[in-house]
Amino acid sequence: MKQIFINLPVKDVEASMAFYKQLGFGVNPLFTFDDQKCMVWDEHIYLMLQTHEMFNSGNKKHLADPKENAIATFTLQVESLEKVNKIMENGIHAGGRETTPMIDEGFMQVRNLEDLDGHHWAIIYLDIDKFKQKTGRE
Repeated sequence: MKQIFINLPVKDVEASMAFYKQLGFGVNPLFTFDDQKCMVWDEHIYLMLQTHEMFNSGNKKHLADPKENAIATFTLQVESLEKVNKIMENGIHAGGRETTPMIDEGFMQVRNLEDLDGHHWAIIYLDIDKFKQKTGRE
């Protein structure tokens, strides 16, 4: 099975873990330690919340502040617009920030959320049939 592990530097791993739980991530205790919390979106996507020290232990580059610098955008696709809205409500309630108004392209709705450290997440619902119809692709 193929999996992706996203290593994300955070200032407070406990607070970040609580935030991501509110979005719907689970905790994988096998890879969870004091300086790293393993959050699971599904069987293929793992989010490794790491202290800055842990993150920098294998990295010689300067760590940019995601509140001031665009670093990367992560996208989570969900099964309905209602789920998009629920995740956003939970994320905002947990201390996140919606960075732009919802984008509605008819076949896809996107809401953008910044976590406690400024990491950017797009939460999307994509109606694949409408997308195929709009693009003419199968």
